[in-house]
Amino acid sequence: MIEIDALTKVYGDTTAVDAVSLTVDTATITAVVGTSGSGKTTLLRMINRLVEPTSGSVRINGEPAGEMAPHLLRRRIGYAIQGHGLFPHHSVARNIGAVPRLLGWSRSDIRARVDELLTLFDMEPASFRDRFPHELSGGQQQRVGVARALASRPDLMLMDEPFGALDPIIRARAQDDLRQIQRKLGSTIMLVTHDMEEAIRLGDKVAVMDDGRLLQYAPPAEIVADPATDFVADLIGDTERPMRFLSLVPVSEIVEDGPADGTAIDSGASLRDALSASLWTDREALPVTRDGTVVGRVTLEAIRARAARAS
Repeated sequence: MIEIDALTKVYGDTTAVDAVSLTVDTATITAVVGTSGSGKTTLLRMINRLVEPTSGSVRINGEPAGEMAPHLLRRRIGYAIQGHGLFPHHSVARNIGAVPRLLGWSRSDIRARVDELLTLFDMEPASFRDRFPHELSGGQQQRVGVARALASRPDLMLMDEPFGALDPIIRARAQDDLRQIQRKLGSTIMLVTHDMEEAIRLGDKVAVMDDGRLLQYAPPAEIVADPATDFVADLIGDTERPMRFLSLVPVSEIVEDGPADGTAIDSGASLRDALSASLWTDREALPVTRDGTVVGRVTLEAIRARAARAS
């Protein structure tokens, strides 16, 4: 758990972060979103004391971060940035094992952890362990960067625009990979992004910042359905709001009895996926399955009615 209490950073006459308070629950992803200059990166960097706060406090699992030696604090916190930041002259294995080496892990433990993470990221250890960053694709480099941040089993992982340099197709896959791995490992993650779509897709909660202030901190569905300010509403976008809302609602919420033909959709899929399938195949209703068994149907009329709630 991360407890941030009235955290403030002032540079001369400029308040970069203005008394921000929020609590990040263990084993969740919090996405911090805002435009350039909103204070989101400064907020993140105050957590691991790359930037020292002017006032306020941070507690990580109940321990005041300000009372820890900065270098020891950072060894407990994974940090992944845009462009991955890999050491170019070190192999993949040495990059991933960097922090465990600093912590005095044995060679055998480091090797086991490197292989475990490479396997988790669908990178065959025997094929990738001894490669160098320039021998990897952009997506592979980003995965190694995230693996390095996770290597020491940190209490917390901070991610600053980690997927910003990736093309849209690779970026979507990287986001899916991160979500799946976070669920497997139970990691606590704070992720900074300027992209509201990414924040909604990844965050268990979304923190919206502007001009150094926290405007809203809530689950994605609440942010989309009930934006706290005009600025939050503008970030969501009037035309995009119904589709973003549908992407957060599972088909299971509006399953009904009745017949439907054609390829089924899983009850755990989003209503956005169901809408796409319905329009693509020109069907008014889709069969819905759970664990391979048909449990009902979802109709285009019901999807549209649910989307209207976010309009």
